[in-house]
Amino acid sequence: MKATMNAKKYQPIPAIPIVNRTWPSKSITRAPVWCSVDLRDGNQALIDPMGIDTKLAFFDLLVKVGFKEIEVGFPSASDTEYEFIRRLIEEKRIPDDVTIQVLCQAREKLVKRTMESIKGAPSVIFHIYNSTSPAQRKYTFNKTKEEIIEIATDGVKCIKDCMKDLSEDERKKIRLEYSPESFSMTEIDYAVEICAAVGKEWGYDKDNKIIFNLPTTVECATANVYADQIEYFAQNIPCREGVIISTHCHNDRGSGVASCELGLLAGADRVEGCLFGNGERTGNLDIVTVALNMFSQGVDPELDFHNLPDIADSYMEYTKMDIPPRTPYAGGLAYTALSGGHQDAIAKGFAARVKMDKDAIWDVPYLLIDPHDIGRQYEGIIRINSQSGKGGASFILEHNYGYAIPKAMQPAIGDLIKAASDKAQRELQPEEILDLFQKQWIGKKTPLAILDLAQTHIEGKSQTGEERVAVRAMVTWNGEQMSIGGKGNGPLDGFVSALATTPAPKFNITAFHEHSVGQGSNTSAVAYVQVTVEDGRQLWGVGVSSNVGRAGIEAVVSAVNQTM
Repeated sequence: MKATMNAKKYQPIPAIPIVNRTWPSKSITRAPVWCSVDLRDGNQALIDPMGIDTKLAFFDLLVKVGFKEIEVGFPSASDTEYEFIRRLIEEKRIPDDVTIQVLCQAREKLVKRTMESIKGAPSVIFHIYNSTSPAQRKYTFNKTKEEIIEIATDGVKCIKDCMKDLSEDERKKIRLEYSPESFSMTEIDYAVEICAAVGKEWGYDKDNKIIFNLPTTVECATANVYADQIEYFAQNIPCREGVIISTHCHNDRGSGVASCELGLLAGADRVEGCLFGNGERTGNLDIVTVALNMFSQGVDPELDFHNLPDIADSYMEYTKMDIPPRTPYAGGLAYTALSGGHQDAIAKGFAARVKMDKDAIWDVPYLLIDPHDIGRQYEGIIRINSQSGKGGASFILEHNYGYAIPKAMQPAIGDLIKAASDKAQRELQPEEILDLFQKQWIGKKTPLAILDLAQTHIEGKSQTGEERVAVRAMVTWNGEQMSIGGKGNGPLDGFVSALATTPAPKFNITAFHEHSVGQGSNTSAVAYVQVTVEDGRQLWGVGVSSNVGRAGIEAVVSAVNQTM
């Protein structure tokens, strides 16, 4: 069949002329400098941009998370942006260890307006940019390479001219960031050339390093190509020790996180991005994912996401954006297992960790990190549908309601729940699972039901030395009332002996488990009994009572009621 999509109109990004690349053998061992661009790059991508009060609240959130560099806006673009920055400064909302970043096109009028907006700030990164790719040079500017370099260096001169009126202390508070916008599509040697010209014009200072921000403005190649671009740039930029190399990845190919991580391996020092990947088109880099990826490898990301659900709720409130359910770490389904095999492995992993030290190396199957470390709860990890296995429903019953289902009984519960989910054609909620379990094993009162029960301890001991108990009961079998009695070495054994005189199927108890549930005066005993009936079937019953002995008897009644 002839293809209907014409791939010939596209061409791959050229390979980078790098030899002896080092990044493939490296690991990320420490956190980069993080810069949130939520309030500028993220905000401009919103259908309804945030107002000043919302941006103030978002800024406070970013500070609380631990960002030390925050791009707060484009103050020359609108009065709202300008007023927001002035309020941050005048209301002293910027901690001493936090640097705000402002974006500006390199034009004198805009630079002066931006300088006015940042007056009095404790520390500022002045971020200028211009596009450098062949397409931008051709279509947007209609300028040569030399003319594009002149735009960049003229911008730096403009900033320096505006800084002449500042005191020496004020000048020291300002650092320069330059972005060759569309770096990912710019010839690598030309990207180095234009940044070198900017660095020469600004002046390199090891104590006040210039930031070269190298964005995948449009992600256009595999992540390894971006890593080669970063390493080549780092090898060839003059005065590397006076330079901070920053990544700013977008997600057009869906690999923004990978590009950022490989960029860090290749020598980048700094990362710009947004919470949960908000941004133009398919979004900016998701800083939450990159940071928690580091965390999963034992590296402190130096950002605090211990209460990720609250951060996610605030983000959605401020931006009016949703977080897709399959989003790493933060998505509603990120810690959900619907496959039966996954459910069983997760349940076993958690059960084993109960006996371990709290700092034991994390190795629960299918879960990259402990959800509790980021404020997620275990109760929602396993969800039940027709694909769920034997362990999933039992996990819900134990962790939500305290029923420690014996392993041998779990298939029976799994079959019941799977059938119900298949019939409903949807996932079952925990309360529905509990209701089905109770109706099948605890609330079922036919064909056998106890109307009255009494027991008497017989004085003296049997020939085997065991104590003897006489049990008398009034029961119904298929609606027929009858009085029964029997003796045994305990209430359960005595009741089983009494049942042998009824039309109920003959059986032997082949398994018995018991535990308590609840606390204090609300504690109850739960008993699980497996019986083997005359035809060879093995059936389970469950009994619950405030009396330990009665719980076992109720479990026998429950098991007998599974025979019909």
